[in-house]
Amino acid sequence: MDQELRAKFNADFTPEKYAALLRCVNEATKWPADFRISETPVFLTREFTDEAVFAANEIAAQTLTPEFKKHSASAIPPGLAVPNESKHPEFLIIDLAVCKEGDRLVPRLIEMQAFPSLFGFQFMLLGCMRKAYPAIPGNWTSSFGGIRDEQYIGILGRTILGEASRENVILLEIEPEKQKTRIDFSATEALLGIESVCVTRIKKCGRQLFYDLDGRETPIERIYNRVIFDELQRRPDLKLDFSFQDELEVTWVAHPNWYYKISKHSLPFIKTAHTSAAFFADELPQGETVDNYVLKPLYSFAGLGVDMEPTPGKIAALQDPHQWVLQKKVEYAAFVPTVDGSKSKAELRMMFVWSEQGEPVLVNNLVRMSQGKMMGVNFNKEKTWVGSSIALHER
Repeated sequence: MDQELRAKFNADFTPEKYAALLRCVNEATKWPADFRISETPVFLTREFTDEAVFAANEIAAQTLTPEFKKHSASAIPPGLAVPNESKHPEFLIIDLAVCKEGDRLVPRLIEMQAFPSLFGFQFMLLGCMRKAYPAIPGNWTSSFGGIRDEQYIGILGRTILGEASRENVILLEIEPEKQKTRIDFSATEALLGIESVCVTRIKKCGRQLFYDLDGRETPIERIYNRVIFDELQRRPDLKLDFSFQDELEVTWVAHPNWYYKISKHSLPFIKTAHTSAAFFADELPQGETVDNYVLKPLYSFAGLGVDMEPTPGKIAALQDPHQWVLQKKVEYAAFVPTVDGSKSKAELRMMFVWSEQGEPVLVNNLVRMSQGKMMGVNFNKEKTWVGSSIALHER
């Protein structure tokens, strides 16, 4: 953490400036934020930024190997594979806990996924942070590799839109207007000019999909997929005119199979200096005690099903232990001093875009701040200087 800029920011902070940040965020698009926005960004030193970038790139590189391809082949649950899988996902997300090792902060892998994160919202949040807090220097940014604002929008646009017309590209979700991440959907609409569409609004004709756009039946060529599949399975009330398993003449961005292939299922495979030991629950080595681990279901979001205190009895009771991962616990560092004297922890989400012909490129980040045991906003209610944020470093 950059101590000098942190001290300057805290001294300059006022509740009025935070209120201005919230107004900027909540009035920027048609939907407000339905999750807590932290009072502060995180200011990273060049040393920590370089280490986090190195860690994320090294982890990403392991997903390119033939060995990973073999490991991920068993990830998709029976009956849920989607035809016409792409060579790789367009998005790669790597979550790094900020931990303490001796007298220094270090990043440690917590989770990874090939599912789009808040690419639109984070761009908007950066602008609102800069506007609300004059203490943030103009040469501090959240992007990596020297990417400027207009380049970021261009990369996102080329990835999601491809060569298609905007009206033939949709953001697909289950009741998007009711999702906690709906502000990202509206930010994406504003940036790229595409519409957020509920799965129930899709019509199928042969192998083609259509949606209603201003009273016109409009063909869909590309789907920016935001459907979380465990949520879809929990909603038998939804009446769909198509199945994800159908042979369809559409391009998925990213293809649904990658939701399973790069996920918690990947954790036992990925091994670097910045990862913690992880095993499928039925493969924990003899001599290891489960109380040193966190138990996670393979396919869930927002901390659902995570057990911070597993026991041998709980493991034995699992119906299918190979659908669960035990990951060695890490200790988050309380390193962000707040104006009331407490300190917050942080998790750094490294956000990659993966072009059709190239390799994963790190473009932006997201931060989740906490003062509780877990990072999600559901676990930090009635606390301050927690919630969704962004990490900044000197350009």
